Amino acid sequence: MMSRTQITLESQTHRRARQRASELGVSLAEYMRRLVSRDLAGPQAEADVTCVFDLGRSGNSDVAKNKESMIAEAFQSAHRKSRRH
Repeated sequence: MMSRTQITLESQTHRRARQRASELGVSLAEYMRRLVSRDLAGPQAEADVTCVFDLGRSGNSDVAKNKESMIAEAFQSAHRKSRRH
């Protein structure tokens, strides 16, 4: 069940909120509901960036020096795989 409420916004804030809602393709009311829901849900857990460290061995390769060729090799490998399917 929904409850009706009324808020007062400054003219510029109201205009900008309506514009943002329009960009999202929703009503101003739905935009406000989403904002309140997101705020009440609390902060989202932040990913721990250290989870990507020490995932494997580099084989003594110098990624900083050879990154362009490594990226090109990865793309070529992916392209070859996609052509097979």
